Amino acid sequence: MTVKIKIPFWLMLAASLLLAAEALADARFEPVRRQLAEDGFEAGWIDEIYAGPAVVFDLRGATRYFRHREASLNYDQFTDSASIGKARDYLQRHGAALDRAETAYGVDREVIAAILLVETRLGTYVGKRSTLNILSSLSALGSAWVRDSVWIEMEKTPRLSRERFDQWAVDKAGWAYRQLKAFLTYAAREDIDPAGVTGSYAGAFGIAQFVPTSILMYAADGNQDGRVNLFEHEDAIASVGSYLKKNGWRQNMDREQRAKVIYRYNHSEYYVETILTIADKLK
Repeated sequence: MTVKIKIPFWLMLAASLLLAAEALADARFEPVRRQLAEDGFEAGWIDEIYAGPAVVFDLRGATRYFRHREASLNYDQFTDSASIGKARDYLQRHGAALDRAETAYGVDREVIAAILLVETRLGTYVGKRSTLNILSSLSALGSAWVRDSVWIEMEKTPRLSRERFDQWAVDKAGWAYRQLKAFLTYAAREDIDPAGVTGSYAGAFGIAQFVPTSILMYAADGNQDGRVNLFEHEDAIASVGSYLKKNGWRQNMDREQRAKVIYRYNHSEYYVETILTIADKLK
């Protein structure tokens, strides 16, 4: 006997909407996938990556990037006694790695610890957003029809015009695509699953919160295991030292000179002053 099961209409509708959303997500990535193949990435590898169930269009991340990009941050929270105490403990726990970085790059251990404190609370908060998804989603904004679909959500943002959104989206898409190429290059080099890397909604990841292009230019193998993994403290510490040295850090610089170099890590005078204040407190 055949038993017929009646599926509620709302359930069928929900399933249809889900399938439609997944199909849309795949379509949104298609121009990005083609461009990656044209730029030299092995097409089969790219297809395999984007076919994974974890790879989805991150609409929330893309819109959050715009809404929060100019938000003021409370860096003062990192200069209180509790935060400074945690940084002192970090100096002790990772003293050997900090000593090696100070010797190799000439960067004060206190400055490195201060940067890691502000970036990720010394590695305790590295972000949970998929780096592949956010960079792919932002890259997809280079297509006009993708911008149209995202604008439906963005138009709810107060004081935001379509013209301003389009200008931002096109600029951000170009930046994100450069980061995406660097990220996939890094993933291939280190033999890691790009879909498994998480970080901030801005595309930075690891204890030092490097964007992918910075990883290729500045990241260092601090523990000498033959790999660069910015989720390991030794590599993160060495990478901060490498970044600052390659951007002009020298021993015996005065405070103003140090500030100019740290500004290249984060283009915020508030951030720079916070780093220097924490470093002073740690000495």
